[in-house]
Amino acid sequence: MSKFYVGSEIGQLRRVLVHRPRRALTHLTPSNCHDLLFDDVLAVERAGEEHDAFTQTLRDQGVEVLLLTNLLAETLAIPEAKDWLLNTQISNYRFGHTFANDVRCYLSDFPNQELAKILTGGLAFCEMPIQSSSMVPAMHNPTDFIIEPLPNHLFTRDTSCWVYGGVSINPMAKVARQRETNHLRAIYRWHPTFAGQDFVKYYGDEERAYDRSTIEGGDVLVIGKGAVLVGMSERTTPQGVEQLASSLFKHGEAKQVIALELPKDRSCMHLDTVMTHMREDTFSIYPNIIPDDVNCWSLTGDNSGTIKVSQQQSYIHTIEKALQVDKLNLITTGGDSFEAEREQWNDANNVLTVKPGVVIGYERNTYTNEKYDKAGIEVLPIPGDELGRGRGGARCMSCPIERDGI
Repeated sequence: MSKFYVGSEIGQLRRVLVHRPRRALTHLTPSNCHDLLFDDVLAVERAGEEHDAFTQTLRDQGVEVLLLTNLLAETLAIPEAKDWLLNTQISNYRFGHTFANDVRCYLSDFPNQELAKILTGGLAFCEMPIQSSSMVPAMHNPTDFIIEPLPNHLFTRDTSCWVYGGVSINPMAKVARQRETNHLRAIYRWHPTFAGQDFVKYYGDEERAYDRSTIEGGDVLVIGKGAVLVGMSERTTPQGVEQLASSLFKHGEAKQVIALELPKDRSCMHLDTVMTHMREDTFSIYPNIIPDDVNCWSLTGDNSGTIKVSQQQSYIHTIEKALQVDKLNLITTGGDSFEAEREQWNDANNVLTVKPGVVIGYERNTYTNEKYDKAGIEVLPIPGDELGRGRGGARCMSCPIERDGI
């Protein structure tokens, strides 16, 4: 019996979903990378090798690693799932009846593994050899995309997040990422690992316009003991937090959601780029973004789904109370102010805890890693010179599906 449960940020990690991108990275160019939310183009082979080092480190720690492309290919083997995905991702509204039909016919002949790579990695007009009578191709350049690549699928943390006994399938804030969510909807609905299993879908499973109620998993920290810490960032709105909180309370899966206001800024795109949980009483933090007086609210509720919101004096006291610890130990980003800013940008705070006091982080963040080490936190270093250019570290690149509580 599969057990889908994520009880904390720091308990023993048992199963995780990651994505090793290749095709999407080959489609990244200096002229399109910013639209695709990357700051730079990546060296494709090197990025792949770095990702392999990351997954090997996870396996060495006894973690079962699921690869998104494989799950997607196995989902596409189910005819109903394949029909739904092709009709959703290649919709008549997106391409017009004629061209959508031509693209779907062309794609449906591919083996499932190849099709999964195209759906995540993109397809340019010049890569589709068939002629179409539609007006659409005639109005595009050969290098324009029929299917835009999804390089941010690398950051599996955001598209869906498991919170205690269920999952939120997140409506994403940016158009460049919204199609990712449909891949996860299909996997959780049809893939044999998940279909018919006993877990709650809190939010985001229906196809609808979620308007301003967006939420991304990088902003959601399952800190344990029935509490969830959420950042309201460039990507996660108060409306999205309320939707998730209401569902958590309705299903009796959480007792409290603690919400922090973050600047709407690229450098702190998600809460986990400035704060992560490393041991029961220990967090890594970038204080320039999360000062002591940051706006903080506590959300509580019951199985009616009603929410009670109260503003809190201190986020630190609120977390201490939720975790029942006397004093939080906050390890700040290392080095002088210049080095700290650089290392935060290179995801020094975005570490993935595999068990209490043991974290995976980029080896390049020497000042911060040294501080972790002095505080008794063991850092398992991984290379990230290429992967880090996407602005995400080990936590961003992992979606825990099974993890012990505290």
